[in-house]
Amino acid sequence: MGHQVIIFDFSVIRGLWETRVKKNKERQRKEKERLEKSSLERIKQEWNFMLECRKKGIPQSKYLKNGFVDTDEKILDKYGKTPQLPKRRALADEIEKERSKFIFQLSGEQWMEFPDSLKEQTHLKEWHVNNTLIQTIPAYIALFQNLRVLELSKNQITNLPVEIGCLKNLKVLNVSFNNLKSVPPELGDCENLEKLDLSGNMEITELPFELSNLKQVTVVDVSANKFPSIPICVLRMSNLQWLDISSNNLKDLPQDIDRLDQLQTLLLQKNKLTYLPRALVNMPKLSLLVVSGDDLVEIPTAVCESTTGLKFVSLKGSPVETIVCEDTQEIIESEREREQFEKEFMKAYIEDLKGRDSAPSYTTKVLLSLQL
Repeated sequence: MGHQVIIFDFSVIRGLWETRVKKNKERQRKEKERLEKSSLERIKQEWNFMLECRKKGIPQSKYLKNGFVDTDEKILDKYGKTPQLPKRRALADEIEKERSKFIFQLSGEQWMEFPDSLKEQTHLKEWHVNNTLIQTIPAYIALFQNLRVLELSKNQITNLPVEIGCLKNLKVLNVSFNNLKSVPPELGDCENLEKLDLSGNMEITELPFELSNLKQVTVVDVSANKFPSIPICVLRMSNLQWLDISSNNLKDLPQDIDRLDQLQTLLLQKNKLTYLPRALVNMPKLSLLVVSGDDLVEIPTAVCESTTGLKFVSLKGSPVETIVCEDTQEIIESEREREQFEKEFMKAYIEDLKGRDSAPSYTTKVLLSLQL
């Protein structure tokens, strides 16, 4: 029996294949039409349109009508012809230019007093005066009723005028690293004050009780002065969240320090503390406590082993070699420079601590060594 040879009719096979291809294309066309009509595809289309509009800086009011997206391509064409980025920059520059009209800035040792023209600019909202030889703040500051920020750090200011109490809208007062020895009671009339910085004046020993009226204050920095204790007025600042009273003459802390129930950060390093009160454990929001560990002989176990997330840091300070010189003022200036350096160090150190997720369950010791 011979071999069977099967012969195919290729014309028939070709016809069957073409029919299947046509049916498949028809199915794809119908599926595409169905998707185009579906809400999912509509949402996708609207989303892509919104993204394109945002890229071109087109305001929402131009493509959102009563909560619905208008996908008219004419919107893209119209705004596509005018780049929005330069417009945004121009707007930002205009805003900054307008803002600068309300800010007074002065810097440089050539300045020994405020310019006479300043008294005519009572519309100002901010003063930024730094690194000058100015010793006196003029009484006409009372005329600046719109003043929000008074930033006068690193000058030679010897006193604050009583007229400062007239600044009812003042929110920030920074007179750090000047030559202040006291603060006028009238400062307590600045009822909207939120931040008070008196650090680095080296000679302030107390604050007037009238500052108890500052109920909006959240930040107080009186570091690098000569406070023998935490002022009573500070304990009455019910909204206080940050207190830096480092580099002073504290020998103990008040037993009722837990009345500062909003306090989150308490910096006590470089004082003469020998013990810490148990009241610190009763401060629910306290998250960072920094002390100097060399003189401390009594620390509540609950502070070191706090389960509230408190980060307790004990700094071990090494002796600082003081340069002996005849000029007392030179010693003070050297001390100021050291305090400024340590302040910058602590600022960076605290920022690093904040970045850590977990609080250490032990006392951290950091060796500070600085020779002038």
